[in-house]
Amino acid sequence: MNPLPTVSLIAAAVLLVAACSPFTKPTHPAAAAAVSAPAAPADVFLAAIAQHCGKAYAGRIIRNEPRTDTPDAFEGKPLVMHVRGCDQPARELRVPFHVGEDHSRTWVLTRTKSGLRLKHDHRHQDGSEDAVTMYGGDTASAGNAQRQEFPVDAGSIRTFEREGLSASVSNTWAMQIKPDQRFVYELSRPGGRLFQVEFDLTQPVDLPPAPWGWVDP
Repeated sequence: MNPLPTVSLIAAAVLLVAACSPFTKPTHPAAAAAVSAPAAPADVFLAAIAQHCGKAYAGRIIRNEPRTDTPDAFEGKPLVMHVRGCDQPARELRVPFHVGEDHSRTWVLTRTKSGLRLKHDHRHQDGSEDAVTMYGGDTASAGNAQRQEFPVDAGSIRTFEREGLSASVSNTWAMQIKPDQRFVYELSRPGGRLFQVEFDLTQPVDLPPAPWGWVDP
């Protein structure tokens, strides 16, 4: 007798039992895709900063070009970033940037449908908004997990033109992070302007006061 039909029947039975086993759960195609799809660079970038929520770090200027004889508002002053505003870290982060006793600046990073948005919230000591505030831009490309760039947006250009800040209408801001090592804030524009502040993420420092316009709980 030919044994092959018997073997085939046994194999088919094994496959049928496996398919009906309570230990075998079918995977929906959409679920499988969600598991295998890599996270968007914007989400990985935002998450890397969010890991430092509640902590502050000291910074130093590493590029400030071109050099001029005009006194710089940042030179020679303690520079501190404080990662806070973390109620919804996957959607928005607020990072005050303290320059000595000037607590007027807060970077606002927001997740958009296509990437990230950076805005600069500037306030006076009484909490009122500066004439130049909430300027910035959206990412124009996916960037990567360690660097995101923000070309100036139309609303910011109008603000700069209104306030006579013609040089700023071509700004591009950037942020880059080497997880748990360093964070860099950058401003550049055509013609050679480049400003970078590097923060040491390996050494938390004492928390600064709340930025102007904020109320601590």
